[in-house]
Amino acid sequence: MTKRLLARIIHRLQLRESWIIFFILGIIMMTFPFMNIFNKPVMLFGFPLMFLYLTIGWAFSIFIIYIFMRSFSSLNQNGDENKD
Repeated sequence: MTKRLLARIIHRLQLRESWIIFFILGIIMMTFPFMNIFNKPVMLFGFPLMFLYLTIGWAFSIFIIYIFMRSFSSLNQNGDENKD
């Protein structure tokens, strides 16, 4: 019982740390140096490079949030089942 509780606590801490890391990474990716790298008059598949950078980054961030929410909800479901 205590090992499960300890594992859940460690998993939640890792989940929080991952949220913070990905948030900081998202902020860094929106800073001037990174935006300037992709702000070129280059067309890729008929789309400007900046548009693709922002769209792919947006889709990736939604995917990461989905992954985190799935792991968080499975953690909560496992915790609810263990209470009974």
